[in-house]
Amino acid sequence: MKKGQGAIYPGSFDPVTNGHLDVIQRAARIFDRVIVAVADNTSKSALFSIQERVDLLKEVTSKYKNVSVETFDSLVIEYARRKKINVIIRGLRMTSDFDYEFQIALTNRRLAEDIETVFLMPSEHVSFVSSSLLKEVASLNADISSFVPKAVERKLKEHLKK
Repeated sequence: MKKGQGAIYPGSFDPVTNGHLDVIQRAARIFDRVIVAVADNTSKSALFSIQERVDLLKEVTSKYKNVSVETFDSLVIEYARRKKINVIIRGLRMTSDFDYEFQIALTNRRLAEDIETVFLMPSEHVSFVSSSLLKEVASLNADISSFVPKAVERKLKEHLKK
């Protein structure tokens, strides 16, 4: 890694899971600066508002001094260029993620050869957790405490009571 190198970890984070946090922690050890970039994607139906996702991420990443949380509503490569960052972090949980993530990485490379994609794998104990599966399990009143931080668990339960 080059001195002063930053990276962007983009996603919807609806909600942030322990798997996401594991990738953030790994990225924070590798890069001097990590921006967790929350996609304000209106084509996806999100459970949490963009502000709720940002607030939760800020709360659960506050111990990492080199991590910040922002929103973006453009192509991630355009956002990276605005931030003068040339590394995009992507998490790979299972081999099933690889095809999709590889396709995105190759598309980004074609659009922006100067921006690299770095894949990080979360720890085995959180590698199977996905936000969509988590929301489904939580809606059935399952114990989700081992999948998400306490703040997220509390907020998720509040949302599902509505």
